Amino acid sequence: MATVNVNVGVLALQGSFREHMALLNRLSGVSTTEVRTVEQLEACDALVIPGGESTTMALIAEQWGLLPALQQFANDGNPVWGTCAGLIFLANRLTAGGKKGGQKLIGGLDVEVHRNFFGAQINSFEAQLPVPPCLAEQGGDSTVRSVFIRAPAIIDVGPGVEVLATYTLTKEELIQAQGRESVIVAVRSKNLMATSFHPELTNDVRWHQYFVDLVRAHVAVCGSTVAKSGALSVSQMPKSSCRAADMPVY
Repeated sequence: MATVNVNVGVLALQGSFREHMALLNRLSGVSTTEVRTVEQLEACDALVIPGGESTTMALIAEQWGLLPALQQFANDGNPVWGTCAGLIFLANRLTAGGKKGGQKLIGGLDVEVHRNFFGAQINSFEAQLPVPPCLAEQGGDSTVRSVFIRAPAIIDVGPGVEVLATYTLTKEELIQAQGRESVIVAVRSKNLMATSFHPELTNDVRWHQYFVDLVRAHVAVCGSTVAKSGALSVSQMPKSSCRAADMPVY
C-alpha cells in the first residue's frame, strides 16, 4: 500500500521547532512547514507545538493574530501535538506554577498541568522510560530516552483522556510530590496529544512516527489539506538540516 503523504506544521515562533522538523523529515512521506502565519497553518494536515517558553509563544501568537487560528485548528479536529511548553499551551487547566495573571492558551486538552513540576532549569534531567504500548509495535529498545527541561507534569486528566506514559518519581522528588509516587507525562485525547518531555531532542523517532500515524488516520477520514490547498508536494518541500545524533541538551 502506498504511503500517504502528509504535511506537518511546526509552530515556529520560539523554541525547538527545528529539532522537531529534523526528526519529522526523516520519516517517509512527511513534509514539514514552519508555521508563523494563518496561511501557513491552513496548508498543514497537523501541527506540532514545540518545547520552549509557553508564555513567549502565547504572546507572539496573540500579537501576530495567530492565536484564534490555532484554537480553531485544534477545535476543527486537526491533529495537534504539544511537547513541554506545547503541553501547557494545550491544557485546559494550569495549577501551581502558573503565570501571575494567567496566560493565553489554545486549550482543548482536558488535563490539569503543574507548570515546572520538576523545578527550575538546573533541575533538568534525562530518564529512560519504559516503552509505552502505543510505541511498542514499532520495535526498537525497551526504553525510550526522555529529556525533561524545566518540565511540567500532568497531575489530573478528565474523562476520555488516554494516559500514554507515566514517570516514577525518585526519592528526592517524592518530598515535594504531595503523596504522589508517579506523574503522567504523555497523554492523548481524540486529535490532541501532549508530552511533558522533549522527544525532539533525541535521535529516537518513535514518538514522531506515532503522531504521524495519527495524522495519516485523520487524513484517511477527512482528506489531506495538502491536496485541497495545492501545497507543495513532499518532493518539493525543503528538508531541514540534521544535527548530530543524541547530543547533550543542557
